[in-house]
Amino acid sequence: MDRIRYAVFTDKSIRLLGKNQYTSNIESGSTRTKIKHWVEFFFGVRVIVMNSHRLRGKARRLGCIMG
Repeated sequence: MDRIRYAVFTDKSIRLLGKNQYTSNIESGSTRTKIKHWVEFFFGVRVIVMNSHRLRGKARRLGCIMG
């Protein structure tokens, strides 16, 4: 369970809880199959469908230099 960091609670994710859809922050480098296995193993549920995406980091700025 060390790869699943924490649950995300936003307005949209709270609405999705009513539909038994859950959101969480996962350690980078995890594949979809690993995430599915962890959720099924630790929570004792069967994962039917799972969506995932990777967020890009914010661009940092130092004066007039972007990077």
